[in-house]
Amino acid sequence: MKYLMSSIGRKQLMAVTGIAWSLFVLSHMAANLLIIFDAEAYNKYSHALITNPFIYVAEGGLVLLLLIHIVNGLKLTLENKMARPQKYAMTPSGEKAPRFQSKWMAYHGSLLLIFLVWHLVTFKFGTYYAVTYDGVEMRDLHRLVLEVFQSPAYVGFYLLCMVAVGFHLSHGFYSAFASLGLSHPRYASMISKFGYLYAVVVAAGFASQPIYVFFLAGR
Repeated sequence: MKYLMSSIGRKQLMAVTGIAWSLFVLSHMAANLLIIFDAEAYNKYSHALITNPFIYVAEGGLVLLLLIHIVNGLKLTLENKMARPQKYAMTPSGEKAPRFQSKWMAYHGSLLLIFLVWHLVTFKFGTYYAVTYDGVEMRDLHRLVLEVFQSPAYVGFYLLCMVAVGFHLSHGFYSAFASLGLSHPRYASMISKFGYLYAVVVAAGFASQPIYVFFLAGR
């Protein structure tokens, strides 16, 4: 417990919980691409997911991981500010220079938390439409998605948040390796590039869904 309360322990908890959520958002993005290709497949996938008893364990685990990530992030941010109450007279450069994303992690992290709550309210607890496939009635979530993504305001905010997702993932991926002691100067550039690629794939995959619906599917 003493280790987990230390600065190093909290950073490594941040890394582990961040990696877990990174894997989740990748799988969530990939599954949601069914929105573009097949309404029936998307609704059946959603139905199979929410009717699985394990879903409650998975959701509880994700919430716990998110809370751990947020609490440790806030503690580390406050500790860093208290340790450096005044700005440096000279800004570090080169390898010691802070990455652009790291300066804004707390801000786009907060934006993503707001988005997550709004997203859940909109879709998980949104309007219930029913549809029947092979004699089985289930929620027509695809219809709700098409309906919501006709709103320019929602689509605009969604795309803004996907930019934040990209920034958060790209820096989080890089810093997670460093926090877990898996980074090495020889591979730092490769890890950083892979982090950027991972972030672009996830953010672009999510962004493609409202763009497709707004400009094509709903017209």
